[in-house]
Amino acid sequence: MSDSVSLSHDSGALLALAAVSLGLITILSVWKLKQFKYGIVTETGGALFYGMLLGLTVRCLPFARVVHMETVESVCSCDALNSPPQILMVNVTSHGHCYRHVGKLDQRCPPTSALRTETFDPEVLFNLFLPPIIFHGAYTLNQKRLIDNMGPVLTFAFLGTIISCMAIGACVYGFTRLMVILGRAAEGDFFFTDCLLFGAIMSATDPVSVLRLLSDLRVDLDLHTLLFGESVLNDAVAIALTHAITTYGRTGAGHTFKPPALFYSVGYFLGVLVGSVLLGFIFAVITALLTKFTRLHESPLLETSVFVLLSWSSFLSAEVAGLSGVVAVLCCGLSQARYTSLNLSSEGRTRTKQLFEVFNFLGEIFIFGYMGYILLMFPHHVFKALFISGAFLSIFISRACNIYPLSFLLNLGRANKIPRTFQHFMTFAGFRGAVALSLAIRDTSTEVRRTILTTTLLLVSFTVWVLGTAADPVLRCLDIRVGVDPDPDEDLSFEAGFEAQSGRFRSSSAFAMLPGIDSSFTRLIQIWT
Repeated sequence: MSDSVSLSHDSGALLALAAVSLGLITILSVWKLKQFKYGIVTETGGALFYGMLLGLTVRCLPFARVVHMETVESVCSCDALNSPPQILMVNVTSHGHCYRHVGKLDQRCPPTSALRTETFDPEVLFNLFLPPIIFHGAYTLNQKRLIDNMGPVLTFAFLGTIISCMAIGACVYGFTRLMVILGRAAEGDFFFTDCLLFGAIMSATDPVSVLRLLSDLRVDLDLHTLLFGESVLNDAVAIALTHAITTYGRTGAGHTFKPPALFYSVGYFLGVLVGSVLLGFIFAVITALLTKFTRLHESPLLETSVFVLLSWSSFLSAEVAGLSGVVAVLCCGLSQARYTSLNLSSEGRTRTKQLFEVFNFLGEIFIFGYMGYILLMFPHHVFKALFISGAFLSIFISRACNIYPLSFLLNLGRANKIPRTFQHFMTFAGFRGAVALSLAIRDTSTEVRRTILTTTLLLVSFTVWVLGTAADPVLRCLDIRVGVDPDPDEDLSFEAGFEAQSGRFRSSSAFAMLPGIDSSFTRLIQIWT
């Protein structure tokens, strides 16, 4: 038993060492390449490459596989088998574990141990690194420019995500019907709800890749706000859509259209969205009150710790409550920037900003490295050529159906029009990443879900490597400004939009997205002062 514990501890340490080494190699490699003016290489692309390299190493070298002894708590009897299977696949929740037959068990010895390949629970990775990535994106939005472009950002993030989901679902469903006609799939293998679920997953654009690209190229500030604001907010809608479509399928309505199931799913969608937003806002209010009415600012270390832990708790609490953690932490980040940040001391504001920046940077490296790793190490990939082809085509069609019609409608009532060149690049820059993977990997129990996971990994790799590399030439071809320095009068982080008021809750009407609610909340807080 002591050997079992020792080997388990060693395998965990080796796994952690491999992850840290991958991060270090990625950072140093990309930094060196950028010194040689290879600016098109990003940390996300580098992490994806090194993750695949690690997976290839583990796959090709038998001695690199980590195994350990584990106590056998129960034995399943399979009388119908004439001989023991060579490989046994066990599904525990959504995670698969492979066991290999190594020999016959001596009946005189107690069944205390068996060999098992080491697996890694992706929920640990996403619960650890996804919250700071989403929070950092919301917390550092340029609030002044966000207000100036609030209409387009909300339109693209909400209505545009729904259009993208429907367009991807319809396009992929057409390809699945073609698969049935050509004999590549059986009737009933893919339902329309499965294709809509894939559409909801792939409609989530990645704020990490978008922010890294826009920051490196320093594109036009309005284009930066439109793309980054959409990518941050549309994750919330994509996740709520995924929950709603999954709920619709669980009602047994995947085969036929059932209006009651549809209404239930729509209600569930709204419930998850509203509940998650409220939960994130509540945690922001708690943080604002603590930092306002206590003397935490006298200890920057303590106030930073309280700020980080409460912000992280919004994600975990939402997940425990069956809501969307990403939506909750997104709302929490926006609200913390709105109501809390100037309650912090100057040193506390600096520390929180830098801490989340570091978490965001490391999170993107580890998550994209994990993507590359499972792209080669996931044992049950399902490659369906027509499904994958339809998916690749659909991501461009969906962006076109989203960006061009909505931009036309928005320009009808805007003095500052969205230029046609911006629309072309926004159609091009639909990068996918961490949120899409987190949605696809949650359930791999069926062949359809494994097909979705495999296709998602391929699309993420394509958008990060191919579209990310081609972004700079496309910008120059469209004659869009790059190398633009931020306006010195604007603060791109959480300090924008605030006014310091002595002895009062500091708030600015410039960020009042809902003026009535915002002013009422501010007056309520001032009553407590």
